[in-house]
Amino acid sequence: MSAERRPLPRRDGLPCWHFQHGPIDLVMVADGAAPAVASAFEAAWQRFETVLPELVAELPVLRRAVVGGCPVQGVIARRMWQACAPFQTGFITPMAAVAGAVAQELIACFERAGIHRAWVNNGGDIALHLAPGTSARIGLFADLARFDPRASQLGTDANFVVHAALPVRGIATSGWRGRSFSLGIADSVTVLACTAAQADAAATVIANAVNVVDARIERRAANALQDDSDLGDIDVTVGVPVLEVALIDGALREGRLRALELQRAGLIHSAVLVCQGRLVGVDSLQPAVAPSPFWGRERNLDAH
Repeated sequence: MSAERRPLPRRDGLPCWHFQHGPIDLVMVADGAAPAVASAFEAAWQRFETVLPELVAELPVLRRAVVGGCPVQGVIARRMWQACAPFQTGFITPMAAVAGAVAQELIACFERAGIHRAWVNNGGDIALHLAPGTSARIGLFADLARFDPRASQLGTDANFVVHAALPVRGIATSGWRGRSFSLGIADSVTVLACTAAQADAAATVIANAVNVVDARIERRAANALQDDSDLGDIDVTVGVPVLEVALIDGALREGRLRALELQRAGLIHSAVLVCQGRLVGVDSLQPAVAPSPFWGRERNLDAH
């Protein structure tokens, strides 16, 4: 199995590439002077070819709980561990930040003269490069259960703009329907943070907190679903029926409290939590430059 790459068309004409190697699946876009963009994509490809072997070499350690000092050596592995270290009072492994940490490693290739904007999307976890005065518009698709691959165009539930002046260069989403396991019942928790690795770890933690005890929620041991899961025999969510509004609101309230704790600790910038059509936001601590008009308000997504 070797790394593969191919260009992708975009309606706006910006250069866009798809890089794939085993479980790592990236879409990258860059805006700027053609020579600089071409050089950055080539540098990103050269780095990308080494990423998976580098992570596999330390995978047994990366699947262990984050406790004590950092035991890994690789640049991406250390970034994963450091992003999860603030949460080591609970159970978390560096794998909670793997997608964001990889995206963050590749975005560094675009941080050069001649490139105005760039983003690396690793399965929904996004790293940004924004030159002064630029911005990027991010779309929020709140619930994967509603995704229709036959649709000619993906309709987002909301969108927000990240300006270069904001302390945000990472966006990540977690939830029980996503690629990774979750302990909670959130359809999605989207986090904005200083880096993609930090956003990835925080989204995992907040999504786990969007939870409620109810016998109708189906849970199974993670290692019964994936024998090499870093979560071992911890129960993860595999099915959530339609629940009463009071239960959903209670779960969202728990998640929002956790998000507020992380925000006060400087670990996230803002977040939006979605469960069964209901949305709760955690706004920026700098309301004058809040990234979206819907941030910080509770809504029923079905009504908008």
